[in-house]
Amino acid sequence: MPNPQSLPRSPELLTSTDNALVVIDVQEKLIPLTPDPARLIFNIRRLLEGAKTLGVEVIATEQYPEKLGPTDPLLTAFLQAPSPKRDFSCGECGELFEPLADKGIHKVVLVGMETHVCVLQTAFDLLAAGFSVYLVVDALTSRNKTDHDTAIRRLESSGAIVTTCETVLFEWCQTSTAAGFKDISRLVKEKLP
Repeated sequence: MPNPQSLPRSPELLTSTDNALVVIDVQEKLIPLTPDPARLIFNIRRLLEGAKTLGVEVIATEQYPEKLGPTDPLLTAFLQAPSPKRDFSCGECGELFEPLADKGIHKVVLVGMETHVCVLQTAFDLLAAGFSVYLVVDALTSRNKTDHDTAIRRLESSGAIVTTCETVLFEWCQTSTAAGFKDISRLVKEKLP
């Protein structure tokens, strides 16, 4: 008996080729000020490893690195040199986002800090520029939980899509027959140190 034809893939789901992972300002002087820095770094590192395995485009920024320091060293092994910025929105680094459309990338996955400042302003600018924005809630943080939660609610009500690290990894992989599935499976089985 023949297999039934598959349904078309929803445009709401991520693939490894239609989105970019944007790592926003995960810097040494800011990280210790957050409620759960180990979880933040753990989940962003897993997403960066998954992106490398599956060929997902990665962009990174640093807010005023002269004062706030460099990106966390556990993440830099997976990144090209982060782009410095002074505006809170990564929109200041428009040259990072302009080539995405030429590559067929119209979705952005945001991780980093702080949710209510740089992430929120970046997300709104990307939405205004026509991108679909995905917020990885377990890879975003603010110093204050109320600020984080309020920013997520505000962005979701404005059209951003809320998701989690593990969900993104499996959407990028799409199938257990994918070449990188074993690596993705290993990443999702890791326990927070």
